[in-house]
Order: sequence, then structure tokens, then C-alpha cells
Amino acid sequence: MADLGPILRDLADESQEIEDVVAALPEAGWATPTPAAGWTIAHQVAHLAWTDAKSLVAARTPDEFPAQVEEALRAGADFVDLGAAEGAAKPPAELLGEWRRGRAELAAALAAVPDGQKLPWYGPPMSAASMATARMMETWAHGQDIFDALGLTRVPGARLWHITRFGVRTRDFAFKLHSLAPPAEEFRVELTAPDGDGWAWGPPEAEQRVAGSAVDFCLVVTQRRHPDDTDLVATGEQAAEWLGIAQAFAGPPGNGRKAGQFR
Repeated sequence: MADLGPILRDLADESQEIEDVVAALPEAGWATPTPAAGWTIAHQVAHLAWTDAKSLVAARTPDEFPAQVEEALRAGADFVDLGAAEGAAKPPAELLGEWRRGRAELAAALAAVPDGQKLPWYGPPMSAASMATARMMETWAHGQDIFDALGLTRVPGARLWHITRFGVRTRDFAFKLHSLAPPAEEFRVELTAPDGDGWAWGPPEAEQRVAGSAVDFCLVVTQRRHPDDTDLVATGEQAAEWLGIAQAFAGPPGNGRKAGQFR
């Protein structure tokens, strides 16, 4: 089982990096459109605060989470957009403070979850460490939308390891999401870390393989880049199919980004 402490520390650092960017914006800057259709920078931050709040329910009062699922079912496909829009309507300072307080509360709640306890979610139940990793993945992904909207370049670091691991572990989820049977065999995933080291998962002899930079792998599994706009190379039909449908986040199949959008 993954060690929760380092994940929470990296999640805090990732969140702070994004906060430093948005906190420096004038109020009008929060209305900047992002690559997610209909979402401004305010929507992106609001979604992070909203999802942290839902995660807090799962960690602190898991018996109450079925009501969250019922609410999502009643709202239908617009559930996530409605939550983002509600938060985006708030003054930026209020929204930023809400996100800051919420993520601190969530970190404390996750740290208090007993070992072995699974937390409910909109997808499969997760351990506290997996929940923290999922928050890391989402925070990084929505942060990427903000950086793209502002034309800023991120400096990748070792924190990406959590997202690459999560992306590999959610392979079968992506296939099931598209009503496809997950491949019976593990894939080999070989990635180049930001510092030049190698990160690898799966048996070395596997026929189905994915190779490339860790940054591009994270961009693909969070659907922030089309696979054709990355350096990822798939060997085998199933591996290529996976890159086309990879999705590390819960919910219905995402729309991703169009090929050539960021060339």
C-alpha cells in the first residue's frame, strides 16, 4: 500500500503551485477561458474546491456519501458543470479561500482514515492513499488547463510519479468505461521521468507496450493532450487503443482534446 504521507505533501505542494498562479491574477483574469469548453479559470478552481468537498464527505462521513451519488444521478450529465458554475460565480477571493480551507480539511481527514478502510466514490471505492493520489491527479490536470489558458509553461518534477502510477492503475477502468473488456495481460509502460530517470510498470517481456515521457503520459491519461500531439509510442493494437481512451478520472467518458490543438 502506498505511503499516504508523501502523497499528501506532494498534493499540498501541487495545490500551492496553482494557488500562487491564480492568486496573482486580477479579478478579471479569473474569467479567462480555458481549454475546457465553457470553463474559465474560476470554473477550474471551483471544480477543485467542489471535488475536495465531495472527497471530504467520503473521508469524514462515508455513510452520507450515497446521498451524493443520488444527487449526481438526479442532476445527470450536468452534475459536474453545475458544481463548477456555482463556485465560479463567487468572488475570486472567496473562492480561493474556500479551496484553501477545503483542501487542508481534506488532508487532515484522509490522514485520520484507518488503515485498510475503503472510501466510497463515484467510481470504485478507494483507500485514503488512492483518494489522495486521485486528488493529486485532478489538481495537476485542472492546473494544466489554467497554465494553458495563461500561456505558461510548467516545470515538471518528481510529483508526476503519483499521476503516472495512477494512470497505469486505471487502465482497466478506461476500457470498462467504453464497454470494452479489459486486456487479460498487463502492459509494459516505460516512461522517462523529468530528471531523466526511468519509471516502469508491467512485465518487461509484455508484447503490449507504451513508451515516452512521463509528462506526456500524464497529459494523455488526464485527457489534456491528444496522443498524436505527444511523444508516446504504443506497440500493439491494445496499447494503441488504450492511449485513445485512457482516462484516470471518474465519470463518463471525457471529450479530451483535439489532435493538433496544442501543436
